[in-house]
Amino acid sequence: MKLPKEVKNIINTIEKAGYEAYVVGGCVRDVLLDKKPKDWDIATSAKPEEIQGLFDNSVYENEFGTVGVKTDAKVEALKLVEVTTFRSEAKYSDKRHPDNVEFSDSLKKDLERRDFTINALALSKKGKIVDLFEGQKDLKQGVIRTVGSPYKRFNEDALRIMRALRFATQLNFTIEGETFQAVKDNASDIKMIAKERIRDEFIKMMDTKYAHNGILFMKDSGLLEIILPEIAKGIDVEQNKHHIYTVFEHNLYALKWAAEHDYPLHVKIAALFHDAGKPQTKRGEGPDATFYGHEVAGAKITAKALDRLKFPKKFSEKVVRLVRYHLFYYNVGEVTESSVRRLIAKLGPENMDDLIRVRICDRMGSGVPKPEPYRLRHFRYMVDKVQRDPVSTKMLTIGGDDVIKTLDLSPGPKIGQILAILLDEVLDNPQKNNKKYLLKRVKELGKLTDKKLEALEEAAIQKQEEFERTVDEELKNKYYL
Repeated sequence: MKLPKEVKNIINTIEKAGYEAYVVGGCVRDVLLDKKPKDWDIATSAKPEEIQGLFDNSVYENEFGTVGVKTDAKVEALKLVEVTTFRSEAKYSDKRHPDNVEFSDSLKKDLERRDFTINALALSKKGKIVDLFEGQKDLKQGVIRTVGSPYKRFNEDALRIMRALRFATQLNFTIEGETFQAVKDNASDIKMIAKERIRDEFIKMMDTKYAHNGILFMKDSGLLEIILPEIAKGIDVEQNKHHIYTVFEHNLYALKWAAEHDYPLHVKIAALFHDAGKPQTKRGEGPDATFYGHEVAGAKITAKALDRLKFPKKFSEKVVRLVRYHLFYYNVGEVTESSVRRLIAKLGPENMDDLIRVRICDRMGSGVPKPEPYRLRHFRYMVDKVQRDPVSTKMLTIGGDDVIKTLDLSPGPKIGQILAILLDEVLDNPQKNNKKYLLKRVKELGKLTDKKLEALEEAAIQKQEEFERTVDEELKNKYYL
């Protein structure tokens, strides 16, 4: 195995100074799996201050004995190589962090404290593999197994419970029997882990072609009810005549389609959550059961779940919008350009392609998919056609300054009311989005009383709500939703 020259140079420098040095951990695993490592780690018998003494361009800003050695590499994975002093096992009182870091001069002790056999491999600069726990065998057989007792490993750091599932998902491996039993027995310990750390493992799990397997691992281990109870509530919830799967299975297969087609992360998560509102909105049993308003309930459920897992606000908002509007109604010849513009105004032009992706996931995960490529192609055409039309006040040919200047007003709520009324007119007829016409309407609206303006603004809002209600009712009646 050929090591990158930057890694070799670091090992050579350390060894010339009289210390041992090996490439270790995930990068060795990735090399053996013929994958490109995302980063490179070196373990050494040298202490942190000794490592720093060997490399002028290095940083040491942690308590775990890891020194970052900067290189001149152009490849991102090699710009900073982490060099860590051999460590031995330490006590983990809080099941999250070692009570103290104990340095060692033994590679064996360093490897035996690691989480899984496939991550407990070391590689010398000459290409010799040090494998004390049959990690290569587990790689060949596709098995995730802890180094030593799984109960001991998970008690040291409860996040390893989630990491076991994540690695099995990423690599499309199985989890060895005793290791999986320990995952189930210790599942509740995940509550002691910071939500951000759980979120990061969940993201890595979802960002693979086998994301649906990760959700199944979570279900079978008991982690789903702890981490994503909103998804677990769909287990065994039967649907209606348009589905052969339960709510949980349907969401799972929607995710499977998204993952296998390499959709963006936010689309995958939207696919997983798109029908999360069905359990609480279900009315009746059997083929004619209904789920009125499940998309609205699902959006609220999704927002709460992503907030709990500390997802960034902008990311969460994007996912929530996709869940809320995934049920958009579209029949060629029935839906007007005006209604498409209103949908774009609600969702945002930048989210329309993703909305279509979620709709495809929904349909393909139903168990009785009825692909309608022409209908979706036609919808894309309509979206593209009206995309240049104004769908927000920012896209009007006049702005707040024009209203202020024309009516000689001070900034205030009246400006927003007038722009909202103008946008409503333009959504119905984009031809009206010209400066001359809109300024004329500004003058006309400016002559109205505050009460009349408020009434017109309210009418515009009601018009949008009525449009949404009509669409929802048509859908519900047609698809027993």
